[in-house]
Amino acid sequence: MTATEPQHVRLPLATAGEVRQALRHYVRSHRVLTATTIVLAAAAALSGLVAPWAIGLMVDAVLSGGERSEIITLAAWVAGAGALSAVLTAVSAALVARVGQRVLARMREDVVSTALRLPPGQLEEAGRGDLASRVGDDVGVVSEVIASLLAPWVGAALTVVLTIAGLGALNPWLALAGLASIPVYVLSLRWYLPRAAPRYSAERAAFGDRAEALVSSLDGRQTVHAYGAEDAHVATITAASDRARKLSRDVLWFATGWGKWMNIAEAVGLGAIIATGFVLVSTEAATVGAVTAAALYFHRLFNPLGLIIFSFDEMQSAAASLQRMIGVIEAGRSLEAVPPVAEKPSGTIEGRRITHRYGDHEVLHEVSIEVAPGEQIALVGPSGAGKSTLATILAGLTDPDEGAVSVGGSPIERYARTHPRPVVLVSQEVHVFAGPLVDDVRLGRADATDEDVSKALTLVGADGWVAALPEGIHTPVGELGHALTAEQVAHVALARAALADPAVLLLDEATAESGSRGASRLESAAAAVLAGRTGLVIAHRLQQAQHADRVLVMADGAITETGTHEELLEADGVYAQMWSAYDSGR
Repeated sequence: MTATEPQHVRLPLATAGEVRQALRHYVRSHRVLTATTIVLAAAAALSGLVAPWAIGLMVDAVLSGGERSEIITLAAWVAGAGALSAVLTAVSAALVARVGQRVLARMREDVVSTALRLPPGQLEEAGRGDLASRVGDDVGVVSEVIASLLAPWVGAALTVVLTIAGLGALNPWLALAGLASIPVYVLSLRWYLPRAAPRYSAERAAFGDRAEALVSSLDGRQTVHAYGAEDAHVATITAASDRARKLSRDVLWFATGWGKWMNIAEAVGLGAIIATGFVLVSTEAATVGAVTAAALYFHRLFNPLGLIIFSFDEMQSAAASLQRMIGVIEAGRSLEAVPPVAEKPSGTIEGRRITHRYGDHEVLHEVSIEVAPGEQIALVGPSGAGKSTLATILAGLTDPDEGAVSVGGSPIERYARTHPRPVVLVSQEVHVFAGPLVDDVRLGRADATDEDVSKALTLVGADGWVAALPEGIHTPVGELGHALTAEQVAHVALARAALADPAVLLLDEATAESGSRGASRLESAAAAVLAGRTGLVIAHRLQQAQHADRVLVMADGAITETGTHEELLEADGVYAQMWSAYDSGR
């Protein structure tokens, strides 16, 4: 890695063995279509062998003064075989593309499906650009190869194998002469392949870095504008793009410089066949027609071998993209090993000696917390104390570096595949998906009926504004739909949580919008969803902590105070100072 290359943590890459195993798995689901495709492609390659053989017989017939009818018959064989080869090639190419596109579509679905189930912390650490480039740029690269190269590659590979076999059947000595080009091909490939793979992997990674720079700058454009940081972000994007361009240019020059060895190999093989043929004809060990056919057979290898070899750069790039795509799928294998649990656990949640770091910075240090069933706890502290990180870990969305979390006495990992989840986290950052409002709220429980959704919205006090929508709960919201206010977005998030009916509900400043005119409405909505269940609230306003069963104060990644509101005021510690500042400001 060069000094200028950014050192990013990325999602894992699949090994070559994992790529082969995955491809076998995907192709196996289309085994009948695949077998039919291979048979037709092989038939097309065999049809192509007829013309050189027939031309060789024509040469011998002419030299021996053969009948005109014999020449005409052989010419008809050449024409018929050519027409048959063209038809079979077209059909097999269409089938190859069909199989490839089906495999790619299934693979793309699995990449996205796995990415959605990966721990958010892992995705955040790798950056959204890495994932976006894998389901965008990498899928595009593989799709382009499937559309333009896969069918010719399959046909070329079968043509090479069957032509070499035909050359051997024609005359073993001529076949050996043609194989004299193999060492040149092998040596050039041995030099090329080890140097090509790292170049293409670096190129694909650079595309991911460029995507991350673009995505992060566009998502945060309002903040960028607010601080006048446009030039700095443009410089970052330019640097990432420049690095990707330089790597692509290096790859192009590398592949171009390697191409001359293919011409050398062709010259060696064809020259060896002509020289050997001269000796064989001189000793009457072979006919001129046989040598002619052998030379045509070998010449017939130029295009398929050239296609295979000169498209190695595209295939290497596609292989690197497959490694990145399948790497995401393999990263989700451990998630699939967790058996789903149907029963809902009790409301006890416990975190034991939780330690977590972002890079070298420790944000949580051996934090232990236990919340009894039905208990309502408020978590307060200054910004950067680690409150949100603790909530994310307790919800099972991020694995701690050390320590463990349990729900109802069982590890929270046991519930990784349950829906709805027994622990739900509602954060201040809520995304409203484009589509009908009912589908957006139904994220909380996929099998919820329209009536269930309406009840959840009524519980959080959203029924008034929902009824005023043009189509009620079926009104499209989000992008290109009805725009929701910040308070309405908070209602949607709380309604999702109510619909999920979790054993434990974590609110990470989910009512932070309560500083607006809807303060009391949102706090009442949160209280309605928390009623009767275990809850932990990261309090945006200390008034929320005043009514909690217990208050935990965090500072510098540790819990420094615990007790009821009154007990902490009497202790006259950090909480008492925070309350005094809040009460006077209020």
